[in-house]
Amino acid sequence: MDNACYQRIDSITARILDGGEMSADEAKWMIRLDDDYLPWLMAGADRIRKTFRGNEIEVCAISNVRSGNCSENCSFCSQSGHHQTNAPVYNYISSEELSRQARRAREWGASDFGVVSKGWGVRSDKERKQLKDYFQTLEQTSDIGRCASLGVLDAGTAVELKAMGMENYHHNLECAESFFDQVCTTHTYQENIDTIRAAVAAGLRVCSGGILGMGESLDQRIELAETLRQLNVESVPLNFLNPQQGTPFGGRTPMTPMEILKCIAVFRYMLPRAEIRIAGGRQFLGDMQAMIFMAGASGVMIGDYLTTKGRSVEDDLKMLSDLKLSPREDTQQRRAKRASA
Repeated sequence: MDNACYQRIDSITARILDGGEMSADEAKWMIRLDDDYLPWLMAGADRIRKTFRGNEIEVCAISNVRSGNCSENCSFCSQSGHHQTNAPVYNYISSEELSRQARRAREWGASDFGVVSKGWGVRSDKERKQLKDYFQTLEQTSDIGRCASLGVLDAGTAVELKAMGMENYHHNLECAESFFDQVCTTHTYQENIDTIRAAVAAGLRVCSGGILGMGESLDQRIELAETLRQLNVESVPLNFLNPQQGTPFGGRTPMTPMEILKCIAVFRYMLPRAEIRIAGGRQFLGDMQAMIFMAGASGVMIGDYLTTKGRSVEDDLKMLSDLKLSPREDTQQRRAKRASA
């Protein structure tokens, strides 16, 4: 190992802690470091996390409110109607069931709860009516943050959803623009970016990240991080491809634990102030799941994912307790801050 590499990591760390940035070229160097440097890199990422995000962890959960036969052809997704998979198919769940799930998530310590629905975007009055009922029910039955992931949005729909009671909007870029045509062709990368800008303009908190391990290059992982930085995204979920049988990416090899931890650390260096939350594919870390926070993560999704099971909530809560980390209880503070902006 080369002492110059340690010194360069330390120099970049000090610059970020002093309010500076890491360049994309430095990130491309960092993500290629040998695994022997990972503990040192994680130590720096952990200092950055603690400095800018503190020792509280933002916990969220989601509900897959409508599943299967999606019109989009995303190569990673088992819900796409373009692929032959065993994903569940059902229409909107009841508002009562959604409320039950949200209350349970709040008991777990989640500060935000996502309404996730398949499809390109909100297209019909029927969908709007159902979503309005969802958000009104959540507002009446829980103080949990109301989030949604509904596909592409235009400016008018973003404003309309905020008026219904939605507070946060999730829409992943998924990957770098230079790789996107390998992932999806039924909507464009520009539509993704326009959706994020429309949500911000409507006064919504935006959650946008991607899925790593789909076949993209290391440079393309940095390209994604740089795009998120340019868009000033507040919350960045990182997923790691869980290959699903019947999808074009079903034969991909899952990322290794060391590779996952290195990516988390580099994203923390690139996005020091963002909420970096670890979501799908976390199981590929195996016994190293607790190390995501030492690598710079400041948030985690608990419970089940869209079509796959998550880890036991009890195990996740024990993990946080053992690490002396606590779920962040800032839902009300965020609402007050946004209302006064």
